[in-house]
Amino acid sequence: MTDQPTALDLPMVDPLPEATKKYFNVCQDKLGMIPNVLKAHAFDIDKLNAFTALYNDLMLSDSGLTKLEREMVAVVVSATNHCYYCLTAHGAAVRQLSGDPGLGEQLVMNWRVAPVTPRQRAMLDFAEKVTLASAQIEETDRQALRDHGLIDRDIWDLVNVTAFFNMSNRVASATGMQPNPEYHGQAR
Repeated sequence: MTDQPTALDLPMVDPLPEATKKYFNVCQDKLGMIPNVLKAHAFDIDKLNAFTALYNDLMLSDSGLTKLEREMVAVVVSATNHCYYCLTAHGAAVRQLSGDPGLGEQLVMNWRVAPVTPRQRAMLDFAEKVTLASAQIEETDRQALRDHGLIDRDIWDLVNVTAFFNMSNRVASATGMQPNPEYHGQAR
């Protein structure tokens, strides 16, 4: 593991529990790195486990939202919040999942110019509104999603992915978390 900065200067638990080592090894094998967000949480294994369990459930489990759509939501929320870490990491994920480097860049810079489907546009509009003014969400906002084929379970997933990245953005930005340099060159 490198000693590059991850966030506040909180040292990882030493030694790491075997389960955490295995998880980090899987990350290294699949991603070619251990994301700094995981290293940052590793000062407290319970917090790391809670973070990864929720992330994995929201982003990787079965959903009416595709993995690409969930990553697109992560990028739009992160763009709205100006979260450098998450824009870098999830912009790379959009590039990789879509096979389109331009799409990843468009979503990062100005998601409204991205060539997305009407369904995706409705989802991204909703995620932005939740990010900016969640108390102003009304039934008409949810109905607009239904009109684009989302069922209530999909809306639940969309709200939870949006909320998770609002939380993650605030933690990453407020702690000064830096993205792994490897993200910048991925899927280009």
